[in-house]
Amino acid sequence: MQSLQQKASEWSGVPTDDAFAIDDTNLFQKLSLQTFINLSTNFYNRVYDDEEEWFRSIFANSEKESAIQNQYEFFVQRMGGPSLYSQRRGHPALIARHRPFPVTHQAAERWLHHMQQALDSTPEIDDDSKIKMMNFFRHTAYFLVAGDELKNQSQPIPCKHAAGR
Repeated sequence: MQSLQQKASEWSGVPTDDAFAIDDTNLFQKLSLQTFINLSTNFYNRVYDDEEEWFRSIFANSEKESAIQNQYEFFVQRMGGPSLYSQRRGHPALIARHRPFPVTHQAAERWLHHMQQALDSTPEIDDDSKIKMMNFFRHTAYFLVAGDELKNQSQPIPCKHAAGR
């Protein structure tokens, strides 16, 4: 049985070493807090304006400002900065936090489309950092897809006794 990381590499096309190349450089020191705020703002402005209703509906119960803050704090923490996310929200637990959402291959690709556009429209991010970040994002998106599929496989099957007959 493949691990979630192996599935993420297979489905994303990003080898694990490339996905975690973000650990070779402190991107927080290189780019700054404001850059991560700008990236997350660019990203969520695109997400909330997406022309696809099915995709927008995934975010319908989230406030945009909270989503922006959660994302940039996670990125800062994961890319070498202070643990802003964990201090405010606890362990990131990505699969558990995304459990309520339909994290499908299609949703991952749409998310990645918006992230690539957000990276491209955040001029403070150099090309090498964009490549490292996008590899991490692509791999992580498919890690979440693998986690979502695992969740769907492990749902209990209702039995007559549990339903009260």
